Amino acid sequence: MNGAHLHLIFNHLPIVFPIVALLVLIGGFLFKSAVIKRVALAIFVAGSIAALPATLTGDGAEEVVENYAGISEALMHEHEEIAETFALLSYVLGVFAIIGLWANWKKKSFSNYLAVTVLIFSLVVLFFAQQAGTSGGEIRHEEIRANAATVIPEGDDD
Repeated sequence: MNGAHLHLIFNHLPIVFPIVALLVLIGGFLFKSAVIKRVALAIFVAGSIAALPATLTGDGAEEVVENYAGISEALMHEHEEIAETFALLSYVLGVFAIIGLWANWKKKSFSNYLAVTVLIFSLVVLFFAQQAGTSGGEIRHEEIRANAATVIPEGDDD
């Protein structure tokens, strides 16, 4: 297993976990359930932790693919910058979620405000998650690049 393979294993987790956590947190508000909110906050923490191996395996992935034909150094650099911002924001979200877990567990009066803060901040984090995921995919997948040529399938001359 090489660095690129490891990065592919880990890089989806910090993107998927906050999506799931956001949906669970919304469910916690809809059902007015402190337990469901705690589960969501714990998933946010897991997503934050998952950002670490995704970040740490990025350089190994770059070393594997940097000499492949069609790989752009500029795209890799852009992805690295966006991914670093995403990881930092994920860590901040994880800290907010830990504080929110504590406040929820201790039944603090401000726990719902923290949960709302986590919900809103998670939308910002998910924006950067989308940016990081797309910019990473563009490194190897020309078809998703903004400047990709439109290809007309054979037999579709209309």
